[in-house]
Amino acid sequence: MLDIRPNCEWCDRDLPPDSPDARICTFECTWCSDCIEGPDSVHKGVCPNCGGNVVPRPIRPPAMLESAPASTERVIHPDGPAARR
Repeated sequence: MLDIRPNCEWCDRDLPPDSPDARICTFECTWCSDCIEGPDSVHKGVCPNCGGNVVPRPIRPPAMLESAPASTERVIHPDGPAARR
């Protein structure tokens, strides 16, 4: 089961479980669409952690969040702007 992490690892933007802007790689690294594939992104759709492709994160149905809650652990990439705050 996916962790459904709560934030973008690069900018620390909140990404709730129903966010259509969340992106993940095969290791569940989590990014917002702007940071990973936006016009100003240095990543160009490639995960900076593993080098793999990044795809839209599935949305967990709200009815399933009670029995399978999203993660609350925030992960921050050490080279991203959120780490420099």
